[in-house]
Amino acid sequence: MYIHLGGDKIVRTSQLVGIFDVSIAQISKINQQFIEHAQKNRKVETIGEEEPKSIVLTDERVYYSPISSTTLKKRAHDLDS
Repeated sequence: MYIHLGGDKIVRTSQLVGIFDVSIAQISKINQQFIEHAQKNRKVETIGEEEPKSIVLTDERVYYSPISSTTLKKRAHDLDS
């Protein structure tokens, strides 16, 4: 199964590690360091030109999505049903 993250980006649900609100990147220093490390390794992709609302972690990349984490979680849950 696949989940649409916004724009033209679709990922396999089997690759999903986590879906988080974008504010989590500012909450803790460890989260900030994780994102910075991913950016240095060119593993971060921003989807679309809208303000990011969620961060989606997969086993390969970090995506900034314009779709809210609540909506993405519902989509992932609906696929599991």
